Amino acid sequence: MHNYKKILLAAAATLAFATPAVAADKLKIGTEGAYPPFNLIDADGQVVGFDVEIAQALCAKLQAECEVVTSDWDGIIPALNARKFDFLVSSMSITEERQQAVDFTEPYYTNKLQFIAPKGRDLKADKAGLQGKVIGAQRATIAGTWLEDNLDGVVDIKLYDTQENAYLDLSSGRLDGVLADTFVNWEWLKSEVGQNFEFKGEPVLDNDKIGVAVRKGDPLREKLNAALKEMVADGTYQQINDKYFPFSIY
Repeated sequence: MHNYKKILLAAAATLAFATPAVAADKLKIGTEGAYPPFNLIDADGQVVGFDVEIAQALCAKLQAECEVVTSDWDGIIPALNARKFDFLVSSMSITEERQQAVDFTEPYYTNKLQFIAPKGRDLKADKAGLQGKVIGAQRATIAGTWLEDNLDGVVDIKLYDTQENAYLDLSSGRLDGVLADTFVNWEWLKSEVGQNFEFKGEPVLDNDKIGVAVRKGDPLREKLNAALKEMVADGTYQQINDKYFPFSIY
């Protein structure tokens, strides 16, 4: 999912003074809390979703007491490096830019990017079909960066602070389409308003690896890798996957 350009140098500047992970018996999990079905705040004010359940299962494997902390997406890496939490499980794409500021575990799922638009509208997901269209995406994400790298000057790009705000403008007719993670789009298309929209074309990117982020040099990374490997082997991962998706996203 999400991609950074502006804040990484500032975030990386603090890394030389970073210290190892906190004691493994009490950890804080960071997530956005605004990206269903992966992380969201439910009607009771609880942070829930696929990311959160993966994080809690990792904590169980580590025999650690864990607390979930939310952060705005734009500042989530600086928050990790400022020790607001100990590891970040928020559908974050592993990119070279981010690896300058944080370390990642092995991927815990593989993401795709795909366009959605109103049903029945002749919108082809190529440069000719998108020429002059108004396309939205969440700011500081892989989708937003893909639009800027591939369709700058072809479409009118609108970037939003949250994915939900992009969907709101799509449903109100202010956008011709949205580019976002396939599984997030899939979830929204099941909603009452989302039923009026559909996928357009094949995914434009289909091997986006999503990892858990920790501070640079933190030995917690290898503990999380071992816990993830165990979760996959013993079926814990599959149980969580099946609760959210009728297909494997690993």
